Amino acid sequence: MICVARREIRIFNDKKRICSGFTLVELLVVIAIIGLLVALLLPALGSVRESARASICKSNLKQLALALQTYESGRGAFPTGRYGEGGWSTQALITPFLEQGYLYENINFEKSYKDEENEFEGMSIAGHRVPIFNCPSEENTELRYSGDIIYAPINYAVNMGTWMVWDPNTSTAGDGMFHPERGIKVRHVRDGLSRTLMLSEVKTYNPYLRDGGGGDATLPTDPAEISALGGDFKTNSGHTEWVDGRVHQTGFTATFPPNTVVSHSDGGQSHDVDFNSMREGKTDTDITYAAVTSRSHHPDTVNVATASGSVITVESDIDQILWRAFATRNGGESIGSLLQK
Repeated sequence: MICVARREIRIFNDKKRICSGFTLVELLVVIAIIGLLVALLLPALGSVRESARASICKSNLKQLALALQTYESGRGAFPTGRYGEGGWSTQALITPFLEQGYLYENINFEKSYKDEENEFEGMSIAGHRVPIFNCPSEENTELRYSGDIIYAPINYAVNMGTWMVWDPNTSTAGDGMFHPERGIKVRHVRDGLSRTLMLSEVKTYNPYLRDGGGGDATLPTDPAEISALGGDFKTNSGHTEWVDGRVHQTGFTATFPPNTVVSHSDGGQSHDVDFNSMREGKTDTDITYAAVTSRSHHPDTVNVATASGSVITVESDIDQILWRAFATRNGGESIGSLLQK
């Protein structure tokens, strides 16, 4: 028997049975309460998930920092920022310390990552994913297809300094932790390992300007200055090649604080861009200046690792001078207020 509308008493076989049900109003109230509880719980659930993703991101940075330190312990110096004629990245050099020995053993570092010899299991080395290179909050980790080469993107970049990255005329590198031609030794980090950035988050598929030759030794102070420096505009291929040692692919600079929007208009659309005045290795004369901003999908922050291996979270509104000081290896600046956060 189905009982609805209101409480009733019916007699069957001379026995009384009491049946109870819900009125339509009562049912609607229950549904409304459930909906309210769901609405209250969803943001909390989202916050828990983001907290978990941020923890994994920090763990990734920690393991990468440990791999770099292990490399330094064995070789007496940190890896180069761009290795050999093939232009391989720092990240490629530390693959054996990231449980990626099978990749490392199949790389011919004396040839370009575009060379047909640098293929493994039917595809280019460049297209093989290294899971630890991607933050779990990253929205786009798809492989990028460029002609016959497939590339896998990366979210963790090495510190190439504040602005000037490479002067091929004098073989002079910037003031960061990684040199395009040789490894930095611990004794060269005069500011202290714990006070010098080694790694930071970046976003994949970032648009950038390149090879326009703009810029000079003067550090830009306003993000609006970058667009005017010009260059060939690439809509979405920055930080998509974990094998490429150039700064716009596997590096970052501290020209501007984390998550700074560097606007550039193209085709009536505004883009948040990076900048590389001349890609390293393209000429023997043009200096590479770069504004490759540290960016994160974690709200209002970015995760970084120091040369000592510690991982910290930096807020986007950090003072620009302080952020740059954190990136230099021998600038002699004080960054005590940052480390206290």
